[in-house]
Amino acid sequence: MQSFASGRYNGGMANFSFDAESDFDKAEMNNVFDQAEREMTSRYDFKGTPAAIEWLDDKKGIKVVGSGEWQLDAILDIVRKKLATRGVSQKVLDTSKDIVESNLKTSKEVPFKQGLDQDKAKKITSLVRDQFPKVKTQIQGDVVRVTSTSKNDLQDVMQAIRAADFDFPVNFTNYR
Repeated sequence: MQSFASGRYNGGMANFSFDAESDFDKAEMNNVFDQAEREMTSRYDFKGTPAAIEWLDDKKGIKVVGSGEWQLDAILDIVRKKLATRGVSQKVLDTSKDIVESNLKTSKEVPFKQGLDQDKAKKITSLVRDQFPKVKTQIQGDVVRVTSTSKNDLQDVMQAIRAADFDFPVNFTNYR
């Protein structure tokens, strides 16, 4: 019989949990877009060039336009700096699409990464299982629910996930 005095007795073993997901804050992305656009208009090396940044449908990404690949890189660099300033992971940018050249313009679509597919979810669950055997994980759609009887364990798990160098952004919600 566990004693109450030892502080180890936990009535119904209260569980604490959070969801690990891969998503972005639309308001933050609006801010990043506006700030990047503002910086681009003030840059001397962009004057008289097709340099621009546009939203992809329903603001699920951006399209960068320039006079060459060097200019696209410069624009993406501005976007990355604005993301960093606002504390948003640069991994939200999917830069894997090909560059399109037409009419003396170069453009590239950069969708925002969103949602954990099975592979990504499994990477998170196996990391947690390997480092924190007492912590439970459960894949629920495109979210990984992480549960423990210890808030400290959950904090440690969050740190470990942040430290793991996944090629996708991970954020935490529904912390309870």
